[in-house]
Amino acid sequence: MLTDRKLVLVTRKTRLQELKERYGTLGQAKFYLEHLGESFAQYEDEHNRFEACRRQVVQLLGSIGKLQQLERGVLPTYRFDAQDIICVLGQDGLVANTLKYLRGQPVIGINPLPDLFDGKLLPFNVNELKAILQHVLAAEAQTRAVTLAQVDTNLGESLLAVNDLFIGPRSHSSARYLLNYQQQMEEQSSSGIIVSTGLGSTGWFRSIIAGASGVAGKPVQANIANGFPWEAPYLYYSVREPFPSRSTSCKQVFGRIEQGKALKLTSRMPDSGVIFSDGMESDAISFSAGTIADIHVSDIQGALVSG
Repeated sequence: MLTDRKLVLVTRKTRLQELKERYGTLGQAKFYLEHLGESFAQYEDEHNRFEACRRQVVQLLGSIGKLQQLERGVLPTYRFDAQDIICVLGQDGLVANTLKYLRGQPVIGINPLPDLFDGKLLPFNVNELKAILQHVLAAEAQTRAVTLAQVDTNLGESLLAVNDLFIGPRSHSSARYLLNYQQQMEEQSSSGIIVSTGLGSTGWFRSIIAGASGVAGKPVQANIANGFPWEAPYLYYSVREPFPSRSTSCKQVFGRIEQGKALKLTSRMPDSGVIFSDGMESDAISFSAGTIADIHVSDIQGALVSG
Protein backbone atom coordinates (compact mmCIF):
# COMPACT_ATOMS: atom_id res chain seq x y z
CA MET A 1 0.00 0.00 0.00
CA LEU A 2 1.45 3.35 -1.08
CA THR A 3 -0.98 5.78 0.54
CA ASP A 4 -3.27 6.09 3.55
CA ARG A 5 -5.69 8.23 1.54
CA LYS A 6 -8.89 6.50 0.50
CA LEU A 7 -9.35 5.87 -3.20
CA VAL A 8 -12.98 5.99 -4.28
CA LEU A 9 -14.04 4.35 -7.54
CA VAL A 10 -17.39 5.55 -8.90
CA THR A 11 -19.20 3.54 -11.58
CA ARG A 12 -22.72 3.13 -12.86
CA LYS A 13 -24.65 0.10 -13.99
CA THR A 14 -24.10 -1.01 -17.55
CA ARG A 15 -26.98 -1.08 -19.99
CA LEU A 16 -26.99 -4.88 -19.70
CA GLN A 17 -27.40 -4.68 -15.92
CA GLU A 18 -30.23 -2.18 -16.32
CA LEU A 19 -31.95 -4.49 -18.82
CA LYS A 20 -31.69 -7.36 -16.36
CA GLU A 21 -33.27 -5.25 -13.63
CA ARG A 22 -36.09 -4.23 -15.94
CA TYR A 23 -36.95 -7.69 -17.28
CA GLY A 24 -35.93 -9.87 -14.34
CA THR A 25 -33.50 -12.13 -16.22
CA LEU A 26 -31.09 -11.71 -19.11
CA GLY A 27 -33.00 -14.39 -20.98
CA GLN A 28 -36.18 -12.34 -20.81
CA ALA A 29 -34.33 -9.20 -21.86
CA LYS A 30 -32.75 -10.99 -24.81
CA PHE A 31 -36.09 -12.40 -25.93
CA TYR A 32 -37.77 -9.00 -25.78
CA LEU A 33 -35.02 -7.14 -27.67
CA GLU A 34 -34.56 -9.78 -30.35
CA HIS A 35 -38.33 -9.96 -30.80
CA LEU A 36 -38.14 -6.25 -31.71
CA GLY A 37 -35.26 -6.89 -34.09
CA GLU A 38 -32.64 -5.41 -31.75
CA SER A 39 -29.22 -7.02 -31.36
CA PHE A 40 -28.58 -8.26 -27.83
CA ALA A 41 -24.92 -8.97 -28.58
CA GLN A 42 -23.97 -5.29 -28.49
CA TYR A 43 -25.17 -4.99 -24.88
CA GLU A 44 -23.25 -8.11 -23.86
CA ASP A 45 -20.07 -6.93 -25.60
CA GLU A 46 -20.26 -3.48 -24.01
CA HIS A 47 -20.84 -5.02 -20.55
CA ASN A 48 -18.00 -7.53 -20.86
CA ARG A 49 -15.52 -4.93 -22.04
CA PHE A 50 -16.52 -2.52 -19.29
CA GLU A 51 -16.25 -5.23 -16.62
CA ALA A 52 -12.78 -6.21 -17.82
CA CYS A 53 -11.74 -2.57 -17.53
CA ARG A 54 -13.34 -2.21 -14.10
CA ARG A 55 -11.51 -5.29 -12.76
CA GLN A 56 -8.21 -3.87 -14.01
CA VAL A 57 -8.87 -0.55 -12.27
CA VAL A 58 -9.98 -2.25 -9.04
CA GLN A 59 -6.81 -4.34 -8.96
CA LEU A 60 -4.60 -1.29 -9.52
CA LEU A 61 -6.32 0.95 -6.98
CA GLY A 62 -6.40 -1.83 -4.39
CA SER A 63 -2.63 -2.22 -4.68
CA ILE A 64 -2.08 1.49 -4.01
CA GLY A 65 -4.46 2.29 -1.17
CA LYS A 66 -7.71 1.54 0.61
CA LEU A 67 -10.39 1.19 -2.07
CA GLN A 68 -14.05 2.11 -1.77
CA GLN A 69 -16.33 1.23 -4.70
CA LEU A 70 -19.52 3.26 -5.22
CA GLU A 71 -22.43 2.88 -7.62
CA ARG A 72 -23.97 6.11 -8.87
CA GLY A 73 -27.21 5.55 -6.98
CA VAL A 74 -25.56 5.92 -3.56
CA LEU A 75 -23.76 9.21 -4.32
CA PRO A 76 -26.39 11.44 -2.64
CA THR A 77 -25.99 9.64 0.70
CA TYR A 78 -22.27 8.81 0.73
CA ARG A 79 -19.99 10.93 2.91
CA PHE A 80 -16.71 11.72 1.16
CA ASP A 81 -13.64 12.57 3.23
CA ALA A 82 -11.65 15.71 2.46
CA GLN A 83 -8.55 13.67 1.58
CA ASP A 84 -10.31 11.20 -0.74
CA ILE A 85 -9.13 10.79 -4.30
CA ILE A 86 -12.03 10.01 -6.62
CA CYS A 87 -11.72 7.96 -9.81
CA VAL A 88 -14.74 7.94 -12.12
CA LEU A 89 -14.97 5.08 -14.60
CA GLY A 90 -17.80 5.61 -17.04
CA GLN A 91 -19.46 8.21 -19.19
CA ASP A 92 -19.02 11.99 -19.03
CA GLY A 93 -22.34 12.40 -17.26
CA LEU A 94 -21.13 10.28 -14.37
CA VAL A 95 -18.27 12.72 -13.76
CA ALA A 96 -20.75 15.60 -13.56
CA ASN A 97 -23.05 13.60 -11.25
CA THR A 98 -20.09 12.91 -8.96
CA LEU A 99 -18.64 16.42 -8.83
CA LYS A 100 -21.69 17.99 -7.20
CA TYR A 101 -21.37 15.73 -4.14
CA LEU A 102 -17.73 16.69 -3.55
CA ARG A 103 -16.04 19.63 -1.91
CA GLY A 104 -13.00 20.15 -4.11
CA GLN A 105 -11.49 16.65 -3.92
CA PRO A 106 -9.55 15.77 -7.11
CA VAL A 107 -11.47 13.74 -9.69
CA ILE A 108 -9.74 11.48 -12.21
CA GLY A 109 -11.94 10.66 -15.19
CA ILE A 110 -11.19 7.34 -16.89
CA ASN A 111 -12.69 6.38 -20.24
CA PRO A 112 -13.33 2.61 -20.28
CA LEU A 113 -14.69 2.51 -23.84
CA PRO A 114 -13.14 5.28 -25.98
CA ASP A 115 -14.90 3.99 -29.09
CA LEU A 116 -18.31 4.53 -27.44
CA PHE A 117 -17.89 7.44 -25.00
CA ASP A 118 -16.91 10.95 -26.11
CA GLY A 119 -14.74 11.38 -23.05
CA LYS A 120 -14.78 15.18 -22.76
CA LEU A 121 -14.50 14.74 -18.98
CA LEU A 122 -12.62 11.43 -19.22
CA PRO A 123 -9.10 12.39 -20.35
CA PHE A 124 -7.36 9.19 -19.23
CA ASN A 125 -7.46 5.53 -20.19
CA VAL A 126 -6.81 2.64 -17.84
CA ASN A 127 -3.18 2.29 -18.83
CA GLU A 128 -2.53 5.92 -17.83
CA LEU A 129 -4.21 5.66 -14.43
CA LYS A 130 -1.20 4.53 -12.39
CA ALA A 131 1.01 7.39 -13.59
CA ILE A 132 -1.63 10.10 -13.12
CA LEU A 133 -2.53 8.76 -9.67
CA GLN A 134 1.12 9.01 -8.64
CA HIS A 135 1.10 12.65 -9.78
CA VAL A 136 -1.99 13.32 -7.66
CA LEU A 137 -0.45 11.67 -4.59
CA ALA A 138 2.70 13.73 -5.04
CA ALA A 139 0.60 16.92 -5.43
CA GLU A 140 2.09 17.38 -8.90
CA ALA A 141 -1.05 16.87 -11.00
CA GLN A 142 -2.65 19.69 -12.93
CA THR A 143 -6.33 20.29 -12.25
CA ARG A 144 -8.97 22.35 -13.96
CA ALA A 145 -11.45 24.29 -11.87
CA VAL A 146 -15.15 23.81 -12.57
CA THR A 147 -17.65 26.48 -11.50
CA LEU A 148 -20.80 25.11 -9.86
CA ALA A 149 -24.23 26.67 -9.58
CA GLN A 150 -26.01 26.64 -6.24
CA VAL A 151 -29.60 27.16 -5.18
CA ASP A 152 -30.64 27.90 -1.59
CA THR A 153 -34.25 28.17 -0.49
CA ASN A 154 -35.95 29.91 2.41
CA LEU A 155 -36.91 26.42 3.65
CA GLY A 156 -33.28 25.58 4.34
CA GLU A 157 -32.76 23.34 1.31
CA SER A 158 -29.73 23.58 -0.94
CA LEU A 159 -28.65 21.97 -4.19
CA LEU A 160 -25.52 22.15 -6.37
CA ALA A 161 -25.35 21.79 -10.14
CA VAL A 162 -22.34 20.98 -12.29
CA ASN A 163 -24.11 21.42 -15.63
CA ASP A 164 -27.42 23.16 -15.07
CA LEU A 165 -30.41 23.77 -12.83
CA PHE A 166 -34.02 23.44 -13.90
CA ILE A 167 -36.66 25.43 -12.04
CA GLY A 168 -40.24 24.85 -13.09
CA PRO A 169 -43.18 22.45 -13.12
CA ARG A 170 -42.94 18.68 -12.69
CA SER A 171 -45.27 18.09 -15.63
CA HIS A 172 -46.06 19.78 -18.93
CA SER A 173 -47.81 22.73 -17.36
CA SER A 174 -46.91 26.37 -16.81
CA ALA A 175 -44.61 27.60 -14.09
CA ARG A 176 -45.66 30.80 -12.30
CA TYR A 177 -43.11 32.80 -10.30
CA LEU A 178 -41.70 36.21 -9.54
CA LEU A 179 -38.24 36.75 -11.05
CA ASN A 180 -35.97 39.25 -9.31
CA TYR A 181 -32.43 40.05 -10.47
CA GLN A 182 -30.55 43.18 -9.41
CA GLN A 183 -33.77 44.79 -8.14
CA GLN A 184 -35.55 44.25 -11.47
CA MET A 185 -38.72 42.25 -10.74
CA GLU A 186 -41.12 40.59 -13.12
CA GLU A 187 -44.03 38.21 -12.82
CA GLN A 188 -43.56 35.41 -15.34
CA SER A 189 -45.31 32.36 -16.75
CA SER A 190 -43.18 29.86 -18.66
CA SER A 191 -42.27 26.21 -18.98
CA GLY A 192 -39.38 26.78 -16.58
CA ILE A 193 -35.95 28.33 -16.26
CA ILE A 194 -32.57 26.81 -17.11
CA VAL A 195 -29.48 28.09 -15.27
CA SER A 196 -26.24 26.90 -16.85
CA THR A 197 -22.62 26.69 -15.74
CA GLY A 198 -19.69 26.85 -18.14
CA LEU A 199 -19.36 23.08 -18.09
CA GLY A 200 -23.02 22.70 -19.01
CA SER A 201 -23.03 25.49 -21.60
CA THR A 202 -22.42 23.12 -24.51
CA GLY A 203 -25.43 20.98 -23.56
CA TRP A 204 -28.97 22.08 -22.75
CA PHE A 205 -27.97 25.75 -22.76
CA ARG A 206 -26.52 25.50 -26.26
CA SER A 207 -29.69 23.89 -27.57
CA ILE A 208 -31.75 26.78 -26.18
CA ILE A 209 -29.61 29.31 -28.04
CA ALA A 210 -29.77 27.22 -31.22
CA GLY A 211 -33.56 27.07 -30.99
CA ALA A 212 -33.83 30.82 -30.42
CA SER A 213 -31.58 31.46 -33.41
CA GLY A 214 -33.76 29.24 -35.58
CA VAL A 215 -36.90 31.09 -34.58
CA ALA A 216 -35.29 34.51 -35.04
CA GLY A 217 -33.78 33.53 -38.38
CA LYS A 218 -30.40 34.90 -37.34
CA PRO A 219 -27.67 34.11 -34.77
CA VAL A 220 -28.69 34.86 -31.19
CA GLN A 221 -26.05 35.37 -28.47
CA ALA A 222 -23.39 34.32 -30.99
CA ASN A 223 -20.54 35.08 -28.58
CA ILE A 224 -21.59 32.22 -26.31
CA ALA A 225 -23.38 30.00 -28.82
CA ASN A 226 -20.60 27.43 -28.42
CA GLY A 227 -20.44 27.71 -24.65
CA PHE A 228 -18.31 29.60 -22.16
CA PRO A 229 -15.33 28.49 -19.98
CA TRP A 230 -15.79 25.82 -17.30
CA GLU A 231 -14.14 28.04 -14.71
CA ALA A 232 -16.04 31.21 -15.68
CA PRO A 233 -17.15 33.06 -12.50
CA TYR A 234 -20.71 33.51 -13.73
CA LEU A 235 -23.81 31.62 -14.82
CA TYR A 236 -26.43 32.23 -17.49
CA TYR A 237 -30.17 31.86 -17.09
CA SER A 238 -32.72 31.38 -19.84
CA VAL A 239 -36.51 31.34 -19.53
CA ARG A 240 -38.15 28.62 -21.62
CA GLU A 241 -41.24 29.53 -23.64
CA PRO A 242 -42.17 32.71 -21.71
CA PHE A 243 -45.84 33.65 -22.05
CA PRO A 244 -46.98 37.29 -22.02
CA SER A 245 -50.37 38.05 -20.51
CA ARG A 246 -52.15 40.75 -18.51
CA SER A 247 -50.38 39.58 -15.36
CA THR A 248 -47.07 38.25 -16.72
CA SER A 249 -44.25 39.79 -18.75
CA CYS A 250 -41.31 38.62 -20.88
CA LYS A 251 -38.67 41.33 -20.55
CA GLN A 252 -36.15 39.40 -18.42
CA VAL A 253 -35.89 36.10 -20.24
CA PHE A 254 -32.10 35.78 -20.57
CA GLY A 255 -29.18 37.04 -18.57
CA ARG A 256 -25.87 36.54 -16.83
CA ILE A 257 -25.66 35.92 -13.10
CA GLU A 258 -22.43 37.47 -11.88
CA GLN A 259 -20.42 36.09 -8.98
CA GLY A 260 -21.65 37.60 -5.74
CA LYS A 261 -25.11 38.23 -7.21
CA ALA A 262 -28.21 36.04 -6.96
CA LEU A 263 -31.18 35.38 -9.19
CA LYS A 264 -34.17 35.28 -6.85
CA LEU A 265 -37.28 33.32 -7.79
CA THR A 266 -40.48 33.26 -5.73
CA SER A 267 -42.88 30.44 -6.55
CA ARG A 268 -46.49 31.25 -7.41
CA MET A 269 -47.43 27.57 -7.99
CA PRO A 270 -49.78 25.91 -5.48
CA ASP A 271 -47.97 22.61 -5.98
CA SER A 272 -45.87 20.62 -8.46
CA GLY A 273 -43.05 23.17 -8.59
CA VAL A 274 -39.60 21.57 -8.57
CA ILE A 275 -35.88 22.34 -8.78
CA PHE A 276 -33.43 19.69 -9.94
CA SER A 277 -29.86 19.68 -11.17
CA ASP A 278 -28.00 17.92 -13.97
CA GLY A 279 -31.09 16.09 -15.17
CA MET A 280 -31.46 14.14 -11.90
CA GLU A 281 -35.16 14.48 -11.13
CA SER A 282 -34.90 11.89 -8.35
CA ASP A 283 -32.67 14.28 -6.38
CA ALA A 284 -34.93 17.34 -6.46
CA ILE A 285 -36.22 19.94 -4.04
CA SER A 286 -39.70 21.47 -3.92
CA PHE A 287 -40.50 24.84 -5.49
CA SER A 288 -44.14 25.33 -4.60
CA ALA A 289 -45.98 28.40 -3.33
CA GLY A 290 -44.11 30.23 -0.58
CA THR A 291 -40.70 28.94 -1.64
CA ILE A 292 -38.05 31.53 -2.45
CA ALA A 293 -34.99 30.28 -4.31
CA ASP A 294 -31.69 32.16 -4.48
CA ILE A 295 -29.51 30.96 -7.38
CA HIS A 296 -25.85 31.96 -7.49
CA VAL A 297 -22.30 30.90 -8.26
CA SER A 298 -21.25 28.46 -5.55
CA ASP A 299 -18.24 28.98 -3.33
CA ILE A 300 -17.49 25.30 -3.96
CA GLN A 301 -15.55 24.43 -7.10
CA GLY A 302 -14.98 21.11 -8.79
CA ALA A 303 -11.42 19.95 -9.47
CA LEU A 304 -10.89 17.78 -12.56
CA VAL A 305 -7.44 16.25 -12.91
CA SER A 306 -6.16 17.18 -16.36
CA GLY A 307 -2.56 16.05 -16.40
